[in-house]
Amino acid sequence: MNRTIELLKTRRSAPPAALCGPGPSAREIDALLGIAARVPDHGKLAPWRFIVFEGEARERAGEIIAEVYAGLHAEADAPRIAAERMRLSHAPLVVAVVSRAAPHAKIPEWEQVLSAGAVCMNLVVAANALGFASAWLTEWYAYNADVLASLGLKAHEKIAGFVHIGRCDALREDRARPALADIVTRF
Repeated sequence: MNRTIELLKTRRSAPPAALCGPGPSAREIDALLGIAARVPDHGKLAPWRFIVFEGEARERAGEIIAEVYAGLHAEADAPRIAAERMRLSHAPLVVAVVSRAAPHAKIPEWEQVLSAGAVCMNLVVAANALGFASAWLTEWYAYNADVLASLGLKAHEKIAGFVHIGRCDALREDRARPALADIVTRF
């Protein structure tokens, strides 16, 4: 079996807390983002963009997340706020894939959103092909207008995913996958 098929058959997500450095080099990040952007894109709109969080940027983003969380949850104790502050700090690299789908005369918004999802998956597969582990997540802060504005998203933009990338030595067990008989019909 070829290596690409084997990678696709065996890829597993890794919990962000299990990810550590070293992360991808600047050259590898450029390669990952270039590969991620090679997706179906009807109309060549590039209806997505990237926000790269590495180094101290992860902590700055975590401060935003923690501050907004604390404002929404007055009952939250210090350990919970600290956990929110760490949301983007475990993996050495987190890439936010931002969907900028918008009304278009010829290209349905749905196709633009699907293109952003394909970007996330390409990024995950490319990271794993380079020997890294990854997790594609959203979580509550991906849907919070205050967090999104503080991270620089415009009002019409949405987070398609935060892709956490790093190294993971922990064993990652496969989850149950649907039986093909339950999800496939033939017309």
